Amino acid sequence: MPWIKPAIFINIALCGLVGCASKSTLPSAQEVQTASAVQPPATWQTPLPHGGSTATLANWWAQLGDPLLPELVDAAQQRSATLAAARTRIAQARAALTGAQAGLLPGVNATAQASRLQQTPGTPAATNLSAGVQAAWELDVFGAGGATRDASALRLQNAQLGWHEARVSLAADTAATYYSLRNCEAVQALTQSDATSRQETARLNELSAKAGLNAPANAALARASAADAASGLRAQQAQCSVLVKALVALSGMNELALRQKLLQKQPESAINNAQAALFSIANIPAQVLQQRPDIAAAQRSIAAAQLDAQAADARRLPSISLNGSIGGVRVSAGGNTNSGLTWSLGPVAVSVPLLDNGRTAANTAAALAGYDEAVVTLGAKVAQAVREVEEALVNLDSVAARRADVQTAATNYKAALDATQARYRAGLASLVELEDTRRVALASQQSQLGLDRERMAAWISLYRAAGGGWNGQTDVPVAGKLVAAPPRPGS
Repeated sequence: MPWIKPAIFINIALCGLVGCASKSTLPSAQEVQTASAVQPPATWQTPLPHGGSTATLANWWAQLGDPLLPELVDAAQQRSATLAAARTRIAQARAALTGAQAGLLPGVNATAQASRLQQTPGTPAATNLSAGVQAAWELDVFGAGGATRDASALRLQNAQLGWHEARVSLAADTAATYYSLRNCEAVQALTQSDATSRQETARLNELSAKAGLNAPANAALARASAADAASGLRAQQAQCSVLVKALVALSGMNELALRQKLLQKQPESAINNAQAALFSIANIPAQVLQQRPDIAAAQRSIAAAQLDAQAADARRLPSISLNGSIGGVRVSAGGNTNSGLTWSLGPVAVSVPLLDNGRTAANTAAALAGYDEAVVTLGAKVAQAVREVEEALVNLDSVAARRADVQTAATNYKAALDATQARYRAGLASLVELEDTRRVALASQQSQLGLDRERMAAWISLYRAAGGGWNGQTDVPVAGKLVAAPPRPGS
């Protein structure tokens, strides 16, 4: 339009008068790109378990072959307050983006008026009817509105990434609780078997003592051992019940229904897959860092902070607004009626900030401080990601190194217990020797189960550290790519 150029020249002239030159050094696009780049270590310093399996992350929990675990994960995500809050943040970010986009476009309002009046005594009353539209538009000459819009778009992506991160964390928490319960059940079964054995030993010793064939001290020792085993069994049962209630709280399932499902033994394929620990890291560390929603969000936060600084700095500059209207008018007075169209274009208003008492400069400085913070935050998150992956790999390597020795020890201690029990029944071993051997064998078997628990916990930690997995309808978030939004409730 021909009137825009003069307005821009007016702006430039006014800038020369009031000093519109930027007083802040804003980060350039190249500086933002450099600051947002992730520089992971070239290689991990810990051996990859199973040579770094390249199986997909997307179907991680289903691949373990236990149908109850994916059901629990899905139920937990359906009722999670954390995910509900994440969806709210997405809606808020989407509203902010819509508002920023609307600010770049003309605002149009429809108006209608009706009046009946007598302006001069003795003259006929007049009826005025009018209807029309009014438009107002603030031109984004210096890019403040565009920068705000782009920053809002990045924050919408960050809100979506936060939803993905919450899903990963919730799935990991659910899986960790589930496998802790399964391990607790295995320890409970072992403790139950041991308590039954000790109870039988106590019964036989009691009979022998009453018949005068055994010393009362042996019978007392056997009763003490049986009571100790019974106490340990009750403690283990309580621990398992606590874990069941934790799963109820996570999933929202009815406790009786969940306990019925838990009575079904895990499929053999699930046990084998869990032992094999199918985990997907196709490229370490690049893919791991790309899959982490917090790192992808931190990268976008740097660009958003730079745009905030740009928008804040542009507020020092003059602004141009344009107004206009068009409408129809109908006037009836003394039997005469006149009607027609009216229109106006303008005024073109130029607003120049002369004195804001340092408010704009302070806002720009605050935005630049936010940019510096975003850069430091990204570096810290990358370092944390490397640490979490490294720690999980260290734990997995440790478990793998200890596994054969722990299994050998448990097998041989069990064989020693069986031999001692046979010797005790034949009268060739004392009850004290039997109980000492039993305690060692039980501790060894519990250590074996504890090692299995450590191994699964390390795999779940690695799942969390790698950014988790998404279903086939959701994109993996990588730098520069918009992730899919979560489904709205009821969709």
